[in-house]
This record gives sequence, structure tokens and C-alpha cells, in this order.
Amino acid sequence: MNITAADVNKLRQQTGAGMMDCKSALQEAEGDFERAVEVLRLKGQKVAAKRSDREAGEGAILSGVNAAGTFGVLLSLNCETDFVAKNEAFIGVAQSLLNLSIEQGITEKEALLAQTYPGTAITVADKITEEVGKIGERIEVGTFHTLSAAQVVAYIHPGNRLATLVAFNQVIAPEVGRDVAMQAAAMAPVALDESSVPAEMVAKELEISKELAIQEGKPAEMAEKIAEGRVKKWFKEATLVNQDFIKDNKLTVAQYIQSAAPGAVATGFHRSALD
Repeated sequence: MNITAADVNKLRQQTGAGMMDCKSALQEAEGDFERAVEVLRLKGQKVAAKRSDREAGEGAILSGVNAAGTFGVLLSLNCETDFVAKNEAFIGVAQSLLNLSIEQGITEKEALLAQTYPGTAITVADKITEEVGKIGERIEVGTFHTLSAAQVVAYIHPGNRLATLVAFNQVIAPEVGRDVAMQAAAMAPVALDESSVPAEMVAKELEISKELAIQEGKPAEMAEKIAEGRVKKWFKEATLVNQDFIKDNKLTVAQYIQSAAPGAVATGFHRSALD
């Protein structure tokens, strides 16, 4: 059967697959476009199976909020190489997933994967499989976080390798929210405040601090108290609201928020970064 360049281009426009892949799929499907699309999808599944043990350590991390500023999503679309992560088409898919999640109020990764991908009749999961077939790398939705509050602010660091979401109990000025979201990005807090630090993390810090004090020659009973003091200092450095505000280190982040919007507090945050 004669497969024309116009046929190949039509399938390429429809699926985004490479020219040779489209030609091969049309030949296998004997010119049937629906079958050719299925051939390409099956190719993606085969590639995905072959790449399943590969590390998807690169990608694009994005965050955003709805028009009301009350619901935000932070997600990553992961791949294997930096080359793919910087590709405009790849970033476009990540942005579409973010927009879809925000518009539909999706709060679980599994629910996102089951949604119909915009402009198609296939699911997000199938769309990702198609992208695997086109690109030849493992691709997956990695990080997926959401926040709902009186106000949610999103920040994406240039390069799409770091993003944050911060929630507040009341509406605040945009620049205040952005300052706090950028603080979370720059200073990498492990938790919002002391009460939200995982117990195992606190126990580990106590153990490390105590061992360090003993190595410094302190008696065991004194080392215990020294460790507690060091952990209190660590809380200040590692929790968002207790950190020194990077634009004015005379204030903590909590104090900065209060000074800009009396009664306002940060109620939650998420941060995700590619190492």
C-alpha cells in the first residue's frame, strides 16, 4: 500500500509521534488511521516496559492555583534526561496536567491519571504512554501535592526544577505570599512548624546532637541537655514559620506575615525539587 507524505504528516499532527514512527505505524495498519494510533500506543507500552527499571531523575516541576486562589497543585512530570526535560513539548504536557488538575480540583495522582487528557479521547495514563513511545524514555507523574485554604500561593523557580505551594488562613497581599513561597524554595524547610516535624526526624536529630556532644567530651547527662538545646535551634532553622525571613533577618517568617497582614498565618506548604 502506498503511504503518502500527507498521510504521515496527518498522523504526526494527530499524535506528535516521529515521522518514521508514523510511516511505520500506517504501513502496519494498512493505512487505517485509528489502527495506526493504536500501533503507536502499543509501541509506547513496549518502550515503557523496557524502560521501567530506568531512573526518571529529571523532569519539570510546576505549581499553580485556581482563579480564586483557594486551591493549588504542585506536580512533577519526570523523565530520564535533562535534554527531554527542557523540551518545550514535554513541558507543555506537564503544564496541561497541572492545568487539568487545577481546573478539575483533582487531589490524588491516581485520579489525575484516570482523567481524559485535554483534546483527546484517551486517559492521562495513556497519553503518558504515548509520550514514552515518542521520546523513548521512561516518563511518569512523580510528585503530586495539593493545598486548599483561604489563599494558596504558588512559586516556580526559573528552570522548572523547583516549585512550592504555601497556604494561608486569610487573603494576603500577593507580594507577601510570593515572599513566603520563595522563602520555602530558597531555605528548604523540612516542616511548617515544630509540631509538624515527623517524630522520627526529631529523634534522629536528638541522637546525632547527643553523640556529637559526647564526642566533644561532655558527660552523658549534660550531653542530653545540650542535644535538646541544639534541636531547638534546629527547629528554628528547619521549620518555615520559625526561620529568619530572608529579606529581613530581624523577623521570623511568622512575624513577617503578621506584620504584613495581622491575624494571618501560614497553614501549610509543599516544596519539591530535582537534585
